[in-house]
Formats: sequence, C-alpha cells, structure tokens
Amino acid sequence: MHDMVEAVRQDAAAFKQTFEAIRSEVGKMIVGQEGVIDGVLTALMAGGHVLLEGVPGLGKTMLVSSISRAVDLPFSRIQFTPDMMPADIIGTSMLTEAEGGGHVLSFQEGPIVSNLVLADEINRATPKTQSALLEVMQERQVTVGRRTIRMPEPFCVMATQNPVDQEGTYPLPEAQLDRFLFKLIVGYPSEAEYHAIIDRTTSGERVELRPVTDAATLNRLRAVVREVPVPEIAKAYAIRLVMATQPGSDYATAAINRNVALGASPRGIQGLMLAAKVQALLDGRYAVATDDLAAVAMAVLRHRVVTNFHAQAANITADDLIAELLASVRT
Repeated sequence: MHDMVEAVRQDAAAFKQTFEAIRSEVGKMIVGQEGVIDGVLTALMAGGHVLLEGVPGLGKTMLVSSISRAVDLPFSRIQFTPDMMPADIIGTSMLTEAEGGGHVLSFQEGPIVSNLVLADEINRATPKTQSALLEVMQERQVTVGRRTIRMPEPFCVMATQNPVDQEGTYPLPEAQLDRFLFKLIVGYPSEAEYHAIIDRTTSGERVELRPVTDAATLNRLRAVVREVPVPEIAKAYAIRLVMATQPGSDYATAAINRNVALGASPRGIQGLMLAAKVQALLDGRYAVATDDLAAVAMAVLRHRVVTNFHAQAANITADDLIAELLASVRT
C-alpha cells in the first residue's frame, strides 16, 4: 500500500515538473499570454485539441511552434485558404514511376500526419475542408481507399481562427466546434508586454528553445492524468454545471432558458473532467476538487453554449452566461 502511494506521489510530481519545464521554456519565446500557454499545455496533456481565437499578429502560430520545440515533437503547419481541398490535408494517391520501368500507385501522406498540427486560420477554409480535418481529430486516423493511417501519439490539433465577424470566414458548425477540448481567447498584450516584445523580437538576440521532454514521457503523463480519481461531490458538480447550460433542464437558470439555443453535450463533461484532472495535478493534488472544475469551465464550455437571437440582439455572450452559472451552481 505504501509503495502504491509513493508511486502515485512520484507520478504527480513528475507531471507537475514536466508541465512547468515546458511552460518555462515556451515563456522564453512568448511574452505574456500565461493563461493561453497553460490552456494549450493542459489540452496537450489531457489528450484534447484546442481552438485559439484572436486577431492576426498576436503570436498564436509562434506559440504552437515553440511548444513543438520544447516537447521535441514533429510539427506540421497547415495554412487554410478558401481554395484548399481535403486531399491537401490528409494526402492523396499518386502515380509514381517504379524502378525498372512501369508505374505504381502510392499514397503520399498529407501534413495532418504529425504529432502537433497547427491548423492556421481554420475558418478561412470551406466547410468541406474543415470537416476533413475535424474527422481526423475525432477518429485519430485517415482512411484513403483501402489504406488506413493512424495518427502518431501524442496527437494534438491546435487550430487558430480569426474572430468570426471578419470578412471571408466560414464559421465552424457547432458539431465541429464540439471536437475541441478548449476554446481560448488570445487578447492584446499589456503596455509592459509591448516593451518586452520589442526587446525580444526586434533586437539582434536570438532565442533558442531546447527540448525538455519527449513523446514517450508525454504519453506516460497522459496516462497519469486519466488515473486521477474524481470524488462524488466533484462528479455531481460537473454534471450540474453541464446540465445548467441546457435550456429546460433542472439546473438551467432563467437567463439560460431565455438566451441559449443549445447547451453543452456529454463531450462537454468529458472535457471538464480531463481538464480538471490536469488542474489538480498542477496544484499538487491527486484528486479532482470542485475548484478545479470551476477553473477550467469557461475554456471547456464557451464554444459549446450556442446563444440564440435574443442573446445576440442584447449583446449577451456565452462567456457572460457561463460566468453567471459559475456564480449560481452550488456543490
């Protein structure tokens, strides 16, 4: 029994140490954005995908490439455009010349076959191309003809999108947004951070990031995350939170019933639990608390709560409604 407790303590300590090492290394390149960095790393450790929303130039692409160097994983970047086709992402069969003459049909893998995939400006692509990517995210494999290619583990898609009211964008449908564990909002830097950005990016100094972990370690730590126990009180709180986003449920408030068209699905509660387990480990605990669930609720639920016309006319956002739920739902 003592040996088992000691092993659990060592696993939890290793998790926290690795997470903080990656965070520290990425922080050498990225100025500020601590909440976004923690969110992306939490999604990576929990085995989920993350959607980053913000205007161009805020460092979203640099963040993902910095993480790939810090964790020493193959990194692939896909720049989405309106003329992109699904084959540009998943790959295609090509006729190539064989040795000794003749031709052979071979499959050329697309950029999706990688550990870390940056889907840049995903809402610039048409729905047909978006759905090809999001299918891979869910199934973690690509099927072309009779050939099936499984994605390497760990596999994580980090997608960026411009705010949806910008010209030339195709908003992601709700069912496809649901594939993302987190939706994180990348904001503008503070005044002090602008000074650091100038010093770090316009001087002669070069920042070189070194690997602080590897794929095998990440896969092992993902297993540690899933082993974190969830007490009944935390489980009940998570269920109430998710049900409270669903209009007409026992826990929905008047504001939810009035302003929400669709609430979170069971995938929302799975996301809450996995992200809360990471939160608990970072806090040095090996059990999920209700505070862990509250801490990750905004990032997990904001893209799963679809507001109706009444809310949009009154300028009420999903974030506003979730903040109200967190204040009203009790354990």
